[in-house]
Amino acid sequence: MPAITELYNSVIVRSVTVTPEALTQQQAADLLAGINDTIRAGEEMRALRTELVKVFADYGWTQDAIAHLTDMSQPAVSKHVARHRTDHTPPLDLTLDQPDTPWLEGRLWALAERLSETHPRTTRCTPHLHAIARGKRHFTPQTVDELRRLVEDDLRTHAADLPPAYRKTYDTISRTLDQPPNPSPQPPTTPTARRTLAYQVQLRHLP
Repeated sequence: MPAITELYNSVIVRSVTVTPEALTQQQAADLLAGINDTIRAGEEMRALRTELVKVFADYGWTQDAIAHLTDMSQPAVSKHVARHRTDHTPPLDLTLDQPDTPWLEGRLWALAERLSETHPRTTRCTPHLHAIARGKRHFTPQTVDELRRLVEDDLRTHAADLPPAYRKTYDTISRTLDQPPNPSPQPPTTPTARRTLAYQVQLRHLP
């Protein structure tokens, strides 16, 4: 990983010229921030992959197919599937219109991604997406509100070049996000998994 290598090299170089006593606490925090983000991202991705294994198994995929697609060993997949079968949870609903916040955030993420692909040099949401991809920005109420504003601005700026479905999709997502939280039980998956699955489902519905 070039980023990790670069960060590692920077630590080695600094250790030659700077003693630990010369580093302030803030400098040390800055130095370690990238490493900590990389570690957290790795843990999150491993947990997400485990959840997706369960989703694929629920929909009847063979363990060999899951192992191939996830780059996991067949015994590891078998272990996760066997553990999941004791949960007795129904297959996950993958219909587009669902009201929970992570699902809506995933749909918004997909819409922003498609806007960025269509106008990569001029969309304001593109830097935000790059920060998400690098693990520098996470989905919080504040960052989601920011992404909503950026997407709305991009839709307005590029309205003449975009299919009407883009604006309709945004209006549906935004209107539902503004409603009070749904009191019904939440699906038995993590917000990260919900967001990722909604992202893929929404992409399939965008021209």
